[in-house]
Amino acid sequence: MPQVSIIIPLYNDWIALDSCLRSIAEQGYAGGLEVIVVDDGSATPAPENISQWKATLPLTIVGQSHKGVSAARNRGIQLSRGEVVLFVDADCRLQANCLAALESTMAGSPQQNYFQLRLIGDCSTVVVRSEHLRFDAMQHQMLRTDGSVRYLNTAAFAIRRSSLEVGSRLFNPVARRGEDTLLLADLILRNELPFLATDAAVLHIVPLTVLQCLRKDLRSAFLEGGTFALIADRGIRIRIDNRERLKMLRLTWVAARQPSIGKLAWFVLLSRQLLSRLTSLIYQLLHKRVRQQELQPLN
Repeated sequence: MPQVSIIIPLYNDWIALDSCLRSIAEQGYAGGLEVIVVDDGSATPAPENISQWKATLPLTIVGQSHKGVSAARNRGIQLSRGEVVLFVDADCRLQANCLAALESTMAGSPQQNYFQLRLIGDCSTVVVRSEHLRFDAMQHQMLRTDGSVRYLNTAAFAIRRSSLEVGSRLFNPVARRGEDTLLLADLILRNELPFLATDAAVLHIVPLTVLQCLRKDLRSAFLEGGTFALIADRGIRIRIDNRERLKMLRLTWVAARQPSIGKLAWFVLLSRQLLSRLTSLIYQLLHKRVRQQELQPLN
């Protein structure tokens, strides 16, 4: 039986997956693992260079009709056998000794069931530098004194299989985006925040221009509106307040003054955050209006 099951949901991202699988193979992990790629209805099947990884890794590629990333991750859970289930995205790369560091962290925290791995950016472009600023600020600001963190990103997230109920779905397939935030809300209700595995680093690659990134942020923010409506129904406050937002801006500004980051990355991050927040507010207003119309009695 493998110790770790790595689940990678994928939709038309075969090029990035090659580097992700290479980073897993280079771990040299001795505990035993399996890699499950769930193809969520990609336009093309796995290319030859991906299938060739089966000679190096215990790799399984399974396809399904396009149902969304939540359904893909749930399918991966059903197929997995490892005592630890690790979720990563195709555009992520495990850094050196990531799996060993995760194993050490989990062994030292037997009371914890959920683990957030440390996300970083490679700082090769201004977009990735802005992403690195966001990751660093969120993981730093949301960290608590006991090592838990009020932050969850399924690009690098692990759970103990023992925490899963038989037949349960960890991710809500209704959530088209922001499924990790919805899961965080559920964990908050159960008082089970993820533990931050600071030594287990995962590099997130963003091969987009600034304009492409802003377009993606706009679409994501609108799709996440429905998820945040579900969270609001649970009575949980997920979004940071204005005071926390200002603190985060100060943290990122200080970090952006480093030569390896640059102030331009801070302005890109600020633009992305403003666009996402504005889109979210518009969605809330539209959603509220629709709800009011639904509650009006028929004439």
